[in-house]
Amino acid sequence: MPRYTHIFFDLDGTLTDSAPGILNSVRYALERLGAPVPEREALFAFIGPPLPDSFRDRCGFGPEQAREATRLYREYFEPRGLYENSVYPGIPALLERLRASGLWLGVATSKPERFARRILDHFGLTAAFDCIAGADLDGQRSRKADVLRYAMAQSGVGDPEKALMVGDREHDALGAREAGLDCLGVLYGYGSREELLEAGVRYLAETVPQVGELILGLI
Repeated sequence: MPRYTHIFFDLDGTLTDSAPGILNSVRYALERLGAPVPEREALFAFIGPPLPDSFRDRCGFGPEQAREATRLYREYFEPRGLYENSVYPGIPALLERLRASGLWLGVATSKPERFARRILDHFGLTAAFDCIAGADLDGQRSRKADVLRYAMAQSGVGDPEKALMVGDREHDALGAREAGLDCLGVLYGYGSREELLEAGVRYLAETVPQVGELILGLI
């Protein structure tokens, strides 16, 4: 029997290089609030985790201020930042190859599902996936473990050991472990080798083609 039958991909830092739009949206929100704007390298910590958590942890905001910062972030992101983005080279070919092998493919992202669908539509990737699962806009489903449970319910995965999460940050690995999935960490995104290993990834891939080789070697 195949070890994995369902593959879930993170979006930011795994399928697309979304840093320009995310960083510009964070800057916009902080400037509108009159808050200090960290240096560019520090802003990379906002890529991946739920936004209210990042504004709390990185800026020291309380719950109300974090909610307002998230609202302002989306004020910039929805009309502009969403498209300040690009698909990593090799991703379309990777998805085509995995689908041709008979694997079920899904997206599991902490980005609001509405935005994730628009991004995938924009880049012509929607048809590659059997399921697109993301956060809800009110923040009730934003943790990666909760998104993965929702994604598995949508896709009918009965045994989480048959599913694999592919992502670039520690919250992908930690969320996968909490939901009962193995995680393949990618090193071309925004997380470091140390971050991913400490978070408990089972596999590591340095390049997009290597993601395909690892997955196809495990089915």
